[in-house]
Order: sequence, then structure tokens, then C-alpha cells
Amino acid sequence: MLVYLAEYLTQFYSGFNVFSYVSFRAILGLLTALMFSLWWGPKLIERLQVMQIGQVVRNDGPESHFSKRGTPTMGGLLILAGIFIGVLLWGDLGNRYVQVMLFVLASFGGIGFFDDYRKVVRKDPKGLIARWKYALQSIAALVVAIVLYVTAQTPGETQLVVPFFKEVMPQLGFMFIVLAYFTIVGASNAVNLTDGLDGLAIMPTVMVAGAFALIAYLSGHVEFAQYLNIPHLPLASELVIVCTAMVGAGLGFLWFNTYPAQMFMGDVGSLALGAALGAIAILVRQEILLVIMGGVFVMETVSVILQVGSYKLRGQRIFRMAPIHHHYELKGWPEPRVIVRFWIISLFLVLLGLATLKLR
Repeated sequence: MLVYLAEYLTQFYSGFNVFSYVSFRAILGLLTALMFSLWWGPKLIERLQVMQIGQVVRNDGPESHFSKRGTPTMGGLLILAGIFIGVLLWGDLGNRYVQVMLFVLASFGGIGFFDDYRKVVRKDPKGLIARWKYALQSIAALVVAIVLYVTAQTPGETQLVVPFFKEVMPQLGFMFIVLAYFTIVGASNAVNLTDGLDGLAIMPTVMVAGAFALIAYLSGHVEFAQYLNIPHLPLASELVIVCTAMVGAGLGFLWFNTYPAQMFMGDVGSLALGAALGAIAILVRQEILLVIMGGVFVMETVSVILQVGSYKLRGQRIFRMAPIHHHYELKGWPEPRVIVRFWIISLFLVLLGLATLKLR
């Protein structure tokens, strides 16, 4: 929004040219989202407490979580508001990629909001019925996948980049829609499963978003893209603004979500953030890299799949409790230890993922 104003004012004062630089606007987007989150956070917590919108805790979960019952949830509204303000102020709203990201955040955030609303306001512990939640996620993901496939303007927009192999970038054709669908829905639910401890999901999300900000910048720059032999995607540069806004809003939320949490993000935050990471991975053609950098999310999801599969097939559980972060809690690890160690693993995986851009 302010980009257009700065462009107009450039004719009167050349100093406004600084707003044409993505790097400068990315910093402003991050700071805007961060400062808004820090400012609005206490107000939102107070409002949620007044409305008695508190966390619902499973009776079969770790006993240490019982004290969290009633902690304000739906804090994902803070994250989404921070992202939207950062992007709307400093992003190019005419950019197709930015429009897709705003749709993903709004649609999956809406699904999560409805689920949280049923749980904490209507006191329905089941929330939104699983099949309806998955159906709504599928519709939103398919809309994004089909739109991106139909509006693709260059071959690079539908190629698959394979880490470690420089020359392996096959054209996906119609399979692009399938891959995009599973990436968005899978990432959305993976972050949702990870969101079980104070700050556990938001910090890996911030790290992956930060890494994708760098990748989006490199993909949007013709010389860097050619040097790294990745698809050159001119529209991807504006995704840097979206990614840094996610980083800023995420750090602002972490201020209140760090152990012991004053607020939880709820499904309105986790579903939207996961879908956003999946959508960014699709737009910069790095779906496989998302699996590497988001390894903590993958690990949490696989632990649930293995636990359910083992119990149904053998009648035995593999872990003491799934997702896997609860397994380590029940083994006696203090919650902060589980959180920080998962953060360290996430940092390692993000750095490994970034290294693959050169090791090809």
C-alpha cells in the first residue's frame, strides 16, 4: 500500500526510491509486524480472558499440562493480524504471489478460527468435525494449486527442484496440482500437530520462514538464480516481505507464548502458518526443501502416523504418547528442555536445507 505512495512521491523527492528495494521493505515489514504484535498482545490476552476463551486440555495428556487449562487461546489472531499489516503496508499488493499468500493465510486461518470457536466458545471438545476440517482445507488448497497452475507464465513455475542434484528439475505438468495440494494440506496439519508445548511450533516456523525469505530473494534475482541453478521467478521477490512479516509476527507472539505461556496460538494460528509455509515452498519451487527444513514438523507428524498405525495393526504403541514431544515429556524431560532441544534440531535442519542450495 505504502509502496504506491512512495512511488508517487519519488517524483518530488528521490529519497523515496529507497522503498523500491525489497530488502528495505522486508526489514520494515518485519519490524511493523513485530511492533504491532508486542503492542496488541497484552490487549488481546486481556480481551480473551474477559471472554473466557481458554485452552481445553485433554484429560489423558501429561499431568503437567493440567495447569494450562484456561490459558487464553486463539492467539493466532495476533500473528495473522501482524502478518497482514506488515504485508499490506510494505508489500506489492498487485503481485500475484502476494495475493495467493494472503488468500492462504485468510482461508486456513478462517478454518482454524471456526475450529477454535467451537472448542472454546461453544464448549464442544471435538471442535470442527475432522472430515469437514479436511474438506475445507482441501478446497482451499485445490483453489491455490489450480490457480497457480493455470496462471503459470514461465516453465520454472511448474518445475520440481531436487536438492543435491543440479540438473534434476523435471516439469511436473498436471502433477503440480497434486504436489501443491498435498504440500499445503500436509504442512498445515503438521504445524498443527507440533503446536503442543509453549513456543514449540512458533520458533521452527520463524526459522523456516526466515530461510524462505532468503530463498525467495535469490529466486527473484536473475543472477543469483542462474548461479545457484534454481528457477528464476521474478514475482518471488515480493514473497520476502511475506516471509519477514511472518518472522516479525512470530517473534512478537513468542514474547507471550514462551514458557510459561500467557497465550496459545490455537488452530487459527497453526493451520494458517503451516499452510503458508507450504504455499511459499510451492511458489519458490522448494517443496522437498520444506521437508528438510521443516523436519521437526515432519517428525511430529510421522510419530502420530506410526503410533496410530501400530496400535491398529498390532494393538501396541510405539511411543508413550504421540505426537513425539509428549513422549519425551512422559520420559521425564522438563517442558523447556523438550522445547529448546527441538528448536536446536530445527535450526540445524534449516541450515542444512540452505546448504543444499550450493551443494548441488
